[in-house]
Amino acid sequence: MDGEKRRSDPSAKLLEPGEGRFRQLVESVRDYAVFMLDPCGHVLRWNTGAERIKGKGYRADEIIGRHFFEFYPPEPGVWGFPNRELEVAARVSSFEDEGWRVHKDGSLFWANVVITPMRAASGQLVGFSKVRATLRNGAIVKRRCGRNW
Repeated sequence: MDGEKRRSDPSAKLLEPGEGRFRQLVESVRDYAVFMLDPCGHVLRWNTGAERIKGKGYRADEIIGRHFFEFYPPEPGVWGFPNRELEVAARVSSFEDEGWRVHKDGSLFWANVVITPMRAASGQLVGFSKVRATLRNGAIVKRRCGRNW
């Protein structure tokens, strides 16, 4: 009966799958940076949330094609940490980290990052999705202390 109700409901058409709807979903996310990387770590897609984060984000035309190591302070970049994140994500199906990241203007912020591999139907790695949340001071303290107040 639930399936019959969905088919007869005019709003059900709004939920039909399609790239346009999915793109609209990703673009509507404003408090998280959601972007796609190629298998080597170059930015392919960039949502408006990534541009908006604290007003210090890159515009899509400034960052697409550049390597995502630009979001890291110099030390982790030199140590190869960004590439290691991709290697781990590809091997174990995801990678999550919290740490310092760099805004376009060079200022630092604390972020939670989840990287997930994207694979073709054949299993071939075609890139990565990356979701980044900027954690504010209260969230950082809660996570470090293990409290949820």
